[in-house]
Amino acid sequence: MSGHGRPGSAGEHDLQEKLGTVKRANAFYDNQVLDHLTPLMREFMERMTMCFISTSDAHGECDSSFRAGPPGFVRVIDEKTVMWPEYKGNGVMASMGNINENGYVGLLFVDFFETQVGLHVNGKATVIENAAVEAFGGLFDRLPFATGLATSDDTKKTPERWVVVQIDEAYIHCSKHIPALQYKPEGEDSGRRAGDVFKAKNADRAWLQPTCEIELPAEEPQIGEVKFADEPAPTHAASGRRLPLPVRK
Repeated sequence: MSGHGRPGSAGEHDLQEKLGTVKRANAFYDNQVLDHLTPLMREFMERMTMCFISTSDAHGECDSSFRAGPPGFVRVIDEKTVMWPEYKGNGVMASMGNINENGYVGLLFVDFFETQVGLHVNGKATVIENAAVEAFGGLFDRLPFATGLATSDDTKKTPERWVVVQIDEAYIHCSKHIPALQYKPEGEDSGRRAGDVFKAKNADRAWLQPTCEIELPAEEPQIGEVKFADEPAPTHAASGRRLPLPVRK
């Protein structure tokens, strides 16, 4: 919430003023943006099999990611709370790592196959262990607004943890530029290829380059110290007087 009293960032409102879109923006805020889910939003999420997730770290460096699962895999708990499961992956923890520094997340659900409508859900996230979710599973099942725990034959793994989001904003993404897609016929080769699809494995990486070896300058002799060369130092002066013995360290 900005200083204007309406949703949106200060940057949004500054640009609306500069570009003359205040009236249109206010109409959208006042007619579409909520701080909770409606029953129709909940039903929409219960059908969704994919979601785009945006996060950023404490410095504002961003990451976008993708999650998918059986219909309703992002579970609605109540009007202000949703959560999604995290499974064992590549170990990078990009999304959860960002959430660990900066809890604000943006979720985008898009129905490419029926309505071509999207739903934005923004809020503050917390990562919790799966054991905690299991402990309260019976309570979640009894909540009147909650959707069920999504399961399918393809989902055999147990989540390691969950990301729980307290909702600040929920609003539509209109269908105007969302393409209509269709599922590939069942049994048709999907053409999926695992592994090094983009041939990135053998590319140069700055953090894997060998470090440069710096040759240190020869050590300067200290006062009272004589550096001994291969030949022994002279013991007598030209006059025949005996020289003092050199000091060895």
